[in-house]
Amino acid sequence: MNLFHPKLLDSFKGYNGALFSKDVLAGITVGVVALPLAMAFAIASGLKPEAGIFTAIIAGGLISVLGGSRVQIGGPAGAFIVIVYGIVDHYGIANLLLATAMSGVFLFLMGLFRLGTLIRFIPVAVIIGFTNGIAVLIGLSQVKEFFGLQITKMPAEFFQAVQTLYAAADTVNPIALMLSVGSLTLLITWRAFQKRLGYLSHIPGTVIAMAAATIVTSALSLPVDTIGSRFGGIPSGLPSFEWIPISWSTAQFVIVPAITLALLGAIESLLCARIADGLIHDRHESNQELMAQGIANLVTPFFGGMPATGTIARTVTNIQSGASTPVAGIAHSATLLVIVLFGAPLAKNIPLASLAAILMFVAWNMGEWRKFADLKQFRLPYRLTMLSVFFLTIILDLTVAIQVGLLLAFITFVYRISSLSRYESASAVDFPELQQYQGSISAFRIYGAIFFGAVKILENIENELPSKVLVLDLKNVIYIDVSGMDALLELEEACKARGIRLLICGLLHQPHEMAVRAGLFERLSKDNIYPDLKQGIASAISQSH
Repeated sequence: MNLFHPKLLDSFKGYNGALFSKDVLAGITVGVVALPLAMAFAIASGLKPEAGIFTAIIAGGLISVLGGSRVQIGGPAGAFIVIVYGIVDHYGIANLLLATAMSGVFLFLMGLFRLGTLIRFIPVAVIIGFTNGIAVLIGLSQVKEFFGLQITKMPAEFFQAVQTLYAAADTVNPIALMLSVGSLTLLITWRAFQKRLGYLSHIPGTVIAMAAATIVTSALSLPVDTIGSRFGGIPSGLPSFEWIPISWSTAQFVIVPAITLALLGAIESLLCARIADGLIHDRHESNQELMAQGIANLVTPFFGGMPATGTIARTVTNIQSGASTPVAGIAHSATLLVIVLFGAPLAKNIPLASLAAILMFVAWNMGEWRKFADLKQFRLPYRLTMLSVFFLTIILDLTVAIQVGLLLAFITFVYRISSLSRYESASAVDFPELQQYQGSISAFRIYGAIFFGAVKILENIENELPSKVLVLDLKNVIYIDVSGMDALLELEEACKARGIRLLICGLLHQPHEMAVRAGLFERLSKDNIYPDLKQGIASAISQSH
């Protein structure tokens, strides 16, 4: 397997003009979809709108050229809004750029050391919990623009944000509210009737809503905040390369946010790639995808960009528009570049209320609310994990939420596996000859895994030791860890101290390897090791006479 092998290199086998035209048209469609979202995500993150657009162009292009998925579209994502806003609020924009570049290094190393498959071990309950939590926070962050409230700066913390919104409740701008409600209504209506619109169904509702709100605002000169009034519009050209000042002290300062960005980026992009695989019946290369994400996040901050990852909505749009190779992703970046170079002045009149409505719509669609409605059908640990991650994401932050979620999932897993591990006495039906040796010979079958969470099995057996011979059948043991092997060696010592002969039967695969490494065979003679329980019991009986 090649260490670095982008999917683009494998995409041109059998490639032709028809596929190229499909890819280009899909790329143009996604580029148009990405424009309002990229600006909205940047503004909601506390950055200028061009930060989102430049990220979509540069990172989107790099992820398509270097990535491990045929159709994944990279760029700024809604999941990052809460974290990026928090980093800007606490550390400043300069440190956000440094944290993004550092997260790129972490992502690249994760891919290089083949850690992509480990992301799949994050439980669904944790992913749903933080996705829904982020959706709530995105919705909350847009209340200010949605209602046109007069607030100088929104705090990053949940309770302070709610308090600030409540204090400014009497400053509602009715015109901004009408614009946002109108945009949201148009989005919902367009989604409901999109399949019946014929050729118009290819035009995304976000673009329609943004264009309609911009035309109305311009034509009527409405007194609402626009990109022009707030940010002075967007520049009609790409940014120049600017070196980020890096020092060890500042790197240490932002290492935790950088790790958070890397983990979230990895989870989001690989989750998105798995969804794409299901839609195009392909299989992505997770480690290559992480390396591509890493390079994109390392490069983008030097051009004033924000964190980027795989984006589910744009990737699905790309697939539905007929894309089959990374060429579509490259076309999406080129489309955004053309829009910036030739259409930047038109962005001045885009009302922020309309972008807030678009983000509220995105937040609602990214959340898996049905899982909350169906909570009763899940076991208590699953519910507890999901709800803990959800509320901690909202109230504290995503890092704490994921840590607690993984801890709860780990405890649940250990409990479940330990409860599946058990032991039982050898059946009198299978071995009737044992009945006359009750008290002097005991034979036990052990099932499951003997690990740190299930060593009590061996401790319980130690409390039931016979007077002469103990036979243990480990044929059905699938795994033994260091703690389990230590417990087995302690049992062997207890038997030796009491003059009891210990026979081990059926050691196979990993348990056998573990026994070799732990020196169990050096402590027991060949006469104490048997391939199966039947031979072990026969030996115990013959030597007890």
